[in-house]
Amino acid sequence: MATVFNGTGNGTEERRWLRWLDYGFYVVVAIAAIAFAYYLFYFRRLIVLYGPLLFQATITTLMISAVSMILAICMGGLGVWGRLSKFPPVYWLATVYVEVIRGTPTLVQLLLWGFGIGSLMSNLGVDPRAIAFQVMTVLQNNSLITAGFNFIFYGVIGLSFNYGAYLTEVFRAGIESIPKGQTEAAVGLGMDNKQTLGRIVLPQAVRLIIPPFTNYFITLIQDSALLSTLGVIELQQQTNAFANVLLDPNAKLFVYVFGGLFYLGLCYPLSLLARYLERRLGRGN
Repeated sequence: MATVFNGTGNGTEERRWLRWLDYGFYVVVAIAAIAFAYYLFYFRRLIVLYGPLLFQATITTLMISAVSMILAICMGGLGVWGRLSKFPPVYWLATVYVEVIRGTPTLVQLLLWGFGIGSLMSNLGVDPRAIAFQVMTVLQNNSLITAGFNFIFYGVIGLSFNYGAYLTEVFRAGIESIPKGQTEAAVGLGMDNKQTLGRIVLPQAVRLIIPPFTNYFITLIQDSALLSTLGVIELQQQTNAFANVLLDPNAKLFVYVFGGLFYLGLCYPLSLLARYLERRLGRGN
């Protein structure tokens, strides 16, 4: 009986310490929240001054990221078609694309697109800004075409090529994860390749693809900050412009923290969505 009593007492003591640790954690979180609120209040003048402009830059970042991801999906679709092709030249072309893109830094690729391929195309007489300006003139919206349109154009293409390579492998892994027995059963039921792919393989593969796809979209939003090296006026570029003119190092630091909050506002909801989809689709499996 004494042994049982001591064991119970030790368990109660352990739970008591765990409760105190929980209380301590909540106290620390509350203090941190209050301190950060005061930090924001202290620099409220900068928030009022720069907040609207950073919000506009956030919209630009979101639009660039969305267009880049749409194009990356197209590149990933072409890439996975090549990776699953039984025709050797197509297979090796897709493989080289994936390995080269994934094996080189994103920043180097963006600089190559912005200053290398962009300059080459200009020398050949191809000017994306002029073409877009003419198209938007017909639509009476040419004011949307800014002087830095070419850098935005090649920056989006660079991000699309980069993430298209990663999505190629995501799509390939999702498709190849479907047991071959299911495709063989579909053929046995008289389905052709298109019906098997559309009715059997893709519906199941999408369940596996969506969570990593969402995570890659979050990473793409963060990597869009690299477009500031091309002169694209997005969130990071705007944050740098505001911070660089400030002499007070504390104010300069706050501007970067404030810009980071806008990135957090973009990425955190997507992170929650990714976790929700992982749980939901995991239960479905």
